[in-house]
Amino acid sequence: MAHRLASGTSKGVSSVIIRLAIISVALGISVMMISISILGGFRHEIQEKITAYTGHIRISGYTSNASFEATPISVNQKFYPWNDQLPPIRHIQQFATKAGIIKTNDQIMGVVFKGVTTDFDSSFFHKKLISGHCPRTYDSATSNEVMISEAIARNLGFKTGDPMRIWFITGNELIPRGRKLTICGIYDTGLEEFDQLYLLGDLRHLKRLNNWDEDQTGGFEIFLNDFSQIDDYGNRLYEVTNYDLDVKTIKQLYPQIFDWLDLQNINVVVILGLMVFVAAIALVSVLLVLILEQTNFIGILKAMGASSRKIRQIFLIQAARIALTGMIWGNTIAAVLIGVQMNWKIIRLPQEAYYVSYVPVLVNWPQMILLNIGALIICVIILTLPALLIERISPVKAIRFS
Repeated sequence: MAHRLASGTSKGVSSVIIRLAIISVALGISVMMISISILGGFRHEIQEKITAYTGHIRISGYTSNASFEATPISVNQKFYPWNDQLPPIRHIQQFATKAGIIKTNDQIMGVVFKGVTTDFDSSFFHKKLISGHCPRTYDSATSNEVMISEAIARNLGFKTGDPMRIWFITGNELIPRGRKLTICGIYDTGLEEFDQLYLLGDLRHLKRLNNWDEDQTGGFEIFLNDFSQIDDYGNRLYEVTNYDLDVKTIKQLYPQIFDWLDLQNINVVVILGLMVFVAAIALVSVLLVLILEQTNFIGILKAMGASSRKIRQIFLIQAARIALTGMIWGNTIAAVLIGVQMNWKIIRLPQEAYYVSYVPVLVNWPQMILLNIGALIICVIILTLPALLIERISPVKAIRFS
């Protein structure tokens, strides 16, 4: 009966309203799916970029010094190197940092030299290279290669292959120590605050500058397989590491960035609420029009003995079909737009403001499925309210005044 009723209204007064309702639902679903995919893509891009500099979890020595000078710790730790006994961990690498000054003929610039070893995971920086290659490190020799950012190269006029001299202050020494290095590569991650600060080179330089032993390092950067486990595993590492080691997650190191990302969640929640509200109002309007248009039909069904509950089911099924049609179109529109942006990156952004040069999208299928199911359930629940109007329709009056 719901199918026959839908066929009968295809050319009636309600046909225009039904089409508008389908369009409203389609636009609402597509906007919600696109919003979620953009938020997911944005979070993923920012997290990946920051993680490349610090890892998901950083282990270092306890110190009250807020500078970039690392407190040496032993390389011999029970969690290093990585093994299968720590399944959440994807990779562990050594690191150390030291503040320095790059000097050219007419300019100087303060930077942070980040020392890495042969265990350095350079996969992210490979993707961000503009020219050259990542610094090569060796087990038994010191490498003079250094990789700088495009921001540093632009400000100081460097290019790949150029020599570069950087100066360091060590301990209580009044005379700075210099190192002559060769620029092997130039990268650009889009994180301006980090790109203008960090350059990557061999950790052995920092060991010699700081007079560290061969079995000492500045700390460890831990990369996890699943970002959602970062808080839980950070707490677990804090409990099992020695008392002289400090364990901090990336969220604790850069809380301002992740607070900013959390604010984006509020915007998406508001958008989802508004879209569900608009779609629900459209469906409620359609259902009311259908009930009023089919008052005579309802009266006849009641006169023949049909219960109000059965009649409500007929109209709810029809409204649900309208909602499903709109959701199918909405999913199709969203899939096309997301696919186009994912492959061709048509919509661009100012990188200095958003840390990315284009609108990133990430499809999370469980979220998308839950979004569709949740939207359908909410719409059906809301539709039960106008369907209660059927209870108040008298069969005698409906047939007499039809």
